[in-house]
Amino acid sequence: MQSYVIKSLIFMPVALLAACADEDTAQERAEDQVEMAAETSAAQSGNTIVALGLTEWELLDGELRSTDGRELADVAAIRRDTEGSVNRLLVEIEDSNPDRYVEVPIEGLTVQRQGDDIDLVTSMTADDLMALPEVALSEMPAAPTPAAT
Repeated sequence: MQSYVIKSLIFMPVALLAACADEDTAQERAEDQVEMAAETSAAQSGNTIVALGLTEWELLDGELRSTDGRELADVAAIRRDTEGSVNRLLVEIEDSNPDRYVEVPIEGLTVQRQGDDIDLVTSMTADDLMALPEVALSEMPAAPTPAAT
């Protein structure tokens, strides 16, 4: 009996670590898939202006900032409505651990350029972002493709 307890105490943490590693790997795979899909969509849309006077590449390169200049999130993907128009951004909230993704409406965002940097400014706060429903990347439907021009 004592041998069983000792073995259980040794192997249980190993099993838990393996389960956590599998979960991390699944999250990383989902993040990679979102990134690849975003880049593919941006390549397909090319230099077409899709929202806020910006191309998809420019939106993907942007950072979401508060009105006081605080970095709130990085843009991970562009989301479109059923007609193919960009209506929201999938963002990864800054300093979230584990990574937390939410969708932010395009409406109300403004663009601020500083050299080559593009910031998307919002009146939302970090708390407002954290209050938005989390998007499970593994359950995200495929994004509609850009509308033909």
